[in-house]
Amino acid sequence: METPLNDNSDWYGAETATFGDRVAGAREALSMDQSQLARRLGVKVKTVRGWENDISEPRANKLQMLSGILGVSLMWLLNGEGDGLNEPADEEAPLVPEVRALLQELRQIRSEVDDAAARLARVEKRLRTALLEATQE
Repeated sequence: METPLNDNSDWYGAETATFGDRVAGAREALSMDQSQLARRLGVKVKTVRGWENDISEPRANKLQMLSGILGVSLMWLLNGEGDGLNEPADEEAPLVPEVRALLQELRQIRSEVDDAAARLARVEKRLRTALLEATQE
């Protein structure tokens, strides 16, 4: 079930929640299990479990993908500030199936765009390196 975004919830703030709490909360708000998240990120389930249990943290590229897939800001994942989840409600109204499908499609597109941006950055870095080497010869 989708949970609304907010800018200032203390439920997931730095004083009350850990990185792992925020990852687990955002994943659960999307009705996604650990294996589904792991598959979308291209990591093992034990890796996601380690993040949620605060045993380890993702690398920068996976952190950005995680943010996109979960639909929350990087800052919210890291410190609970910015666009993230509201505190959980006791009862939430279920989304209409068509709306849920559209939201999932939007998340998938965001993830693909994030992947493309990361790939673009890698190619740009290789181009800069090649140009630098060419000017030094």
